[in-house]
Amino acid sequence: MAAPEFTIPRYRRPVRRRYAALLIAVLCLNLVLAPLAAAPAHAFGFGEFTVKDEIELGKKFRVLVKSRLPIIEDPEIADYVRELVARLQAVIPPQPFPFETSVVLDNNMNAFATPGGYVFVYTGLLLNLENESEVAGVLAHELAHVTQRHVAKRIEAAQKVSLLSMAGLLAGLLLGKGEAKDAMLFGTAAATQAAMLNYSRTDEREADQMGMQYLIKAGFSPWGLPGAFKHIQNQQWRSGGGVPQYLSTHPDVQQRIQYLSNQVRLLPAAQREIKDDNTRFRRIQTLIRARFADQEAAMHYFNNSGTLPPELALMGKGIVYARQNKISTAAEFFDQAVSLAPSDALVLREAGRFHYNKGDSKRAAGLLQRAVMNNPHDLMALFFFARLLADNGQVDKAVEYYRQVLQKLPEDSEVHYYYGRMLGENNRLFEGHLQLAYSALYANNKRKVEFHRKQAETLARTEDDKAELERFDTRHAERAEFW
Repeated sequence: MAAPEFTIPRYRRPVRRRYAALLIAVLCLNLVLAPLAAAPAHAFGFGEFTVKDEIELGKKFRVLVKSRLPIIEDPEIADYVRELVARLQAVIPPQPFPFETSVVLDNNMNAFATPGGYVFVYTGLLLNLENESEVAGVLAHELAHVTQRHVAKRIEAAQKVSLLSMAGLLAGLLLGKGEAKDAMLFGTAAATQAAMLNYSRTDEREADQMGMQYLIKAGFSPWGLPGAFKHIQNQQWRSGGGVPQYLSTHPDVQQRIQYLSNQVRLLPAAQREIKDDNTRFRRIQTLIRARFADQEAAMHYFNNSGTLPPELALMGKGIVYARQNKISTAAEFFDQAVSLAPSDALVLREAGRFHYNKGDSKRAAGLLQRAVMNNPHDLMALFFFARLLADNGQVDKAVEYYRQVLQKLPEDSEVHYYYGRMLGENNRLFEGHLQLAYSALYANNKRKVEFHRKQAETLARTEDDKAELERFDTRHAERAEFW
């Protein structure tokens, strides 16, 4: 059970060949929907695409995305996006499903929401927008597509297309344009079906209008929506990339920016002049930029950003220098950050994490303990604290912390890995192999899943053990159909 290179967690691996593998996999959704794929849509009531059908399709799409794209599990980042969506959800009409969010490690300025309420936000969107209200504006627009059931209505209209083709086209619609999208259309009546599923001019305008309402009711600056569209349009022009789906040319992007801006100008001053509170947004941007962005570009930003709080700039530099393996320099910057902000849980956590990784357990313990005391909900700090406890032989206490973390982060491969290692090293072999099987499952490593699942099966002794294996097999079946 050799440890992986801890300085490069699984969710930092670069996306290879963009989305080709993902989209081709969606084309193979006969694995998901085989009982239905052979029949025309109307044969199983597709003309009445129910909320239950919508939820089921969304669940399948969620598993597919998570089995193909790198998901950031850091709760500081994931919880921020989740809370933005929750704030918007609180002001929209009641929905028949909860919204679930995930953050995808990708430089594109994109986001999308699937039927069934699954929301995916790319790190490129979080990094390249300037204000929290702009992120909220994009999210509000995407939630409006779901609440107005735009995709579901398109599906209902497509009486002659199989559910298999619909799922493939849905993926192409949500994940963008270009070669990958073209690949999704292979073997289908592309032009007709794509026309049925692409958001219409009416759909986009309705999502703009409803999204603006959600944004205002949730207390965000209404300039967030047109501001986001403008930033995304400018960034795409500079980079030469395609425009995201929600900035489709139907209607024209500039026209949409203009009518949304005019709408904001007509609002009462109390709503029109709401100011952004970007305090937490800047912290999230700092984490993403320092840990995942290009190192040279990140360092340039931290050296030249006059608006970033100094403790965050110092912490960001420490993270980047640690990535460059300049340990002594990184330590100096972390020390300065902690000196400036001795009660900042995020600064303490990152400094504690750094010292743990470089082998200074004593220093790490003090910092992580202070981080947990200042923010008991920081699961990353709890995870490293659990590892420290295990290193010091306090296995039962470490188990308590690991379980607490996994209750909130059940699909974090890294947490399962170190928990499983600790259990195995302490002769709790069934549990250890089972946790390592979960780790491999969420890292999409088929070979290791099979190995650890087999080992756990040979070690199962009690009925509870067998029940645990059955639960694992259920999760495994959900993912394995996309491998």
